[in-house]
Amino acid sequence: MNYAFDFAPVLEYWPQFVHGTWLTVQLSFAATVLGFVVGTLCAVGSGSRNPWLQRFCRIYVEGIRNTPLLIQVFLLYFGFASIGLPLPAWVAALATLVINVGAYTAEIMRAGIESIKHGQWEAAECLGLSRAQTYWHVVLLPAMERVYPALTSQFVLLMLATSITSQISAEELTAVANLVQSMTFRAFETYIVVGVFYILLSFVMRFGFWLLGKLIFPRRRRLG
Repeated sequence: MNYAFDFAPVLEYWPQFVHGTWLTVQLSFAATVLGFVVGTLCAVGSGSRNPWLQRFCRIYVEGIRNTPLLIQVFLLYFGFASIGLPLPAWVAALATLVINVGAYTAEIMRAGIESIKHGQWEAAECLGLSRAQTYWHVVLLPAMERVYPALTSQFVLLMLATSITSQISAEELTAVANLVQSMTFRAFETYIVVGVFYILLSFVMRFGFWLLGKLIFPRRRRLG
């Protein structure tokens, strides 16, 4: 093997890499927030006394968790276009990521909610808390604290999964890498650089979630 690494042609495109990284961050942040909301509502709905709501949540979760993300991206982007409702690439990408991570978040949050003992519900009723207060203070916050590491890992995986949206021309980091590689013909160097970007983003996200956990969970601060 006589391959000589040369990163100079690749690094000339650093503005494009920065732009792609920024779009990846935007997609990840928006999908994390919206997906958490969708997943939490679905987790609550799974425990509802309404059988139709329960069934809808289970179908949604199982349907998404048992199909590839790439198929889901294509379904929204090409499927909607085929019926005369074309979506911009970034809209289809964001919607798919929210729907996908929402299903996984629902299962994680459902596990956290089910870990709350029934006696705590009864204690909240004895204290005269409303159902909304009970869900927020007695159920959701403790449940989220218990599954917080799993949520953190899931949202980091979400950030890495944004690379799949390059298949519909969403100009995130991997799409930029594909473009740079096709222009420089330096595949090794290009994807090594992109890999480093993803590693840095992963560490930054994990650190950010660690700080967020310290902020919203006082008990974690007290326990160190």
